[in-house]
Amino acid sequence: MLNRASKRRKADPAPSRWSYRLQRLMLTPLFRFSLRLGVPFALTFSLGLVYLSDEARRTELQDVVAEMRANIEERPEFMVHLMQVDGASEDVASAIHEIISIKFPVSSFDIELSNIQKTIADMNPVSSANVHLQPGGVLQVMVDERQVAALWRTHDGLFRLDKEGVYIGIALDRNNYPKLPILAGDGADAAVVEAQELMATAAPLGSRLKGFVRMGARRWDVVLDRDQRIMLPKDDPVRALERVIALNQVQDVLERDLARVDMRLAHRPTIRMNENAVQELWRIKTTAVKVPDNE
Repeated sequence: MLNRASKRRKADPAPSRWSYRLQRLMLTPLFRFSLRLGVPFALTFSLGLVYLSDEARRTELQDVVAEMRANIEERPEFMVHLMQVDGASEDVASAIHEIISIKFPVSSFDIELSNIQKTIADMNPVSSANVHLQPGGVLQVMVDERQVAALWRTHDGLFRLDKEGVYIGIALDRNNYPKLPILAGDGADAAVVEAQELMATAAPLGSRLKGFVRMGARRWDVVLDRDQRIMLPKDDPVRALERVIALNQVQDVLERDLARVDMRLAHRPTIRMNENAVQELWRIKTTAVKVPDNE
């Protein structure tokens, strides 16, 4: 009877050792996260590797993706039909159309706006550029064009400069820029602002003014017709030129037969006569005029 009673005793309710460990593991957040997401991901990744291990399948998948992308990119709302350039002269606009050789229509996904903007901004006549897409399939280019401030004559020809001395392009005809000064000499392109001030000061000289020559990359010579020059100092050249012009308005100094007006020494300006004028002056001084004696 006792044996039968012992067999009928209830089983121990405490979990086994492995069951206890499993239950404790299930209480761990990292294990639950790995079981919920990690296992499906690993299984899916493994199946994907098995599927893509075949080259024919990979090629087929690439073709499907390319076709889907083309169907999206070539939709009418994503197509660009023309390029519009604003803020540029006709010559610069033509040059931009030639450099940005895009065959329209083209998908907007195939247009690199940053590269186009950099290419246009690097052009000599362009100060800055802004490129963006407009509704209706228009590639709009906004250009801030450099303004010609002076002409620079070198051995290679006549070139246009802006106020900062930046090269813009070749000047084909001087008559197209009658109000701009002509500069020459080393370093003339680095002193365009000063040359413009001299140009404004020399306005009373009118058509006699031919240009400005940078001497030693430090000072200016004002070139007039009849091979005359006004040699200006390094410091405060505008004031020195004003003195010469004022003197000319009073005494017509520049109308005389002189070659140079040297203003490099402010306290001692000098005038250099032409050789013919010097010889004539010498002849007058050395010629004795005899007065007849009536007595």
